[in-house]
Amino acid sequence: MKQLKKLFAIEQSPAKGLMALEGLVLGYMLVTLIVVLFAYTKEVNPNAMIMGRLRIGVTTVALWLVYRMVPCRLTRLIRVLFQFLMLGWWYGDTFEINRMFPNLDHLFAGLEQMIFGYQPALDFCQVIQSKVFSELMCLGYASYFPLIIITLLFYFCFRYKEFERSAFVILASFFAFYVIFILLPVTGPQYYYGAVGIENIGKGIFPNLYDYFNLHQDRMVTPGWQGGFFYGLVEDMHDAGEHPTAAFPSSHVGVTMVLLLLAWHSKNRKLFFFELPFFILMCFSTVYIRAHYAIDAIAGLFVGAVFYFVFMYLSKNFHVPVES
Repeated sequence: MKQLKKLFAIEQSPAKGLMALEGLVLGYMLVTLIVVLFAYTKEVNPNAMIMGRLRIGVTTVALWLVYRMVPCRLTRLIRVLFQFLMLGWWYGDTFEINRMFPNLDHLFAGLEQMIFGYQPALDFCQVIQSKVFSELMCLGYASYFPLIIITLLFYFCFRYKEFERSAFVILASFFAFYVIFILLPVTGPQYYYGAVGIENIGKGIFPNLYDYFNLHQDRMVTPGWQGGFFYGLVEDMHDAGEHPTAAFPSSHVGVTMVLLLLAWHSKNRKLFFFELPFFILMCFSTVYIRAHYAIDAIAGLFVGAVFYFVFMYLSKNFHVPVES
């Protein structure tokens, strides 16, 4: 009952302006809108991209007005959750922009081969074919968005003073990854291997596909035990919102690293040790299900850590608004 009262209690000194994370979204929206307008004739769905941005912008302002009328924790939470719900749309949007550029998978697959002498994403699922292991890998991959929600809600419920800061760090990390994905059009093994043929990949042949994925978005079926519950969940997730984009570095690994560091920052051992095994599974599962090359996962570890410390520092300097 006490928590419920806090949820609806009117704030004494409500913040008048937009949250830092809303400003971040609008800034990203403006920059990418300029790109869309300049490349209008080259884009496949420019009008949908423009209208999508308009809807997100209008809704952001509308939710801010609702908060100004009813300034409480609930309306603040709704503002934050809306931006996170839109991440799936922004993810697909990276493909709409980077599909204009030549695909770079041949370079990353070649680098993978040079470093390891083989393709880990090709062999991992074949070396270990256990049903239990397959389900563990799929569980790790499927835990991505639940971990984000758990971390956000933990800060909202138990570390409210840093709730907006934690939300800013996670969201800023996402958009930093999205910028990289736009500049580096890499689809990952689940698209590239199928496009060039498994036999060629096994022989170390990595042809340049140029703009192939601009017109072809066929994805390989996820490897593993097809009768598994979590296997089916991962396949459904991919069918619903996957695109030939966003392979390097792995945002799944990178953002999960950010979440783990936020759990450590919270000084709550239960949260940290709850997220730790999912983080470990995520590092391996992205390669096992062929969503990423091994170098994507390794890069995601380092990039995610860098993003965490950079955005934690920036959020402190920007004085991300909080309520006591």
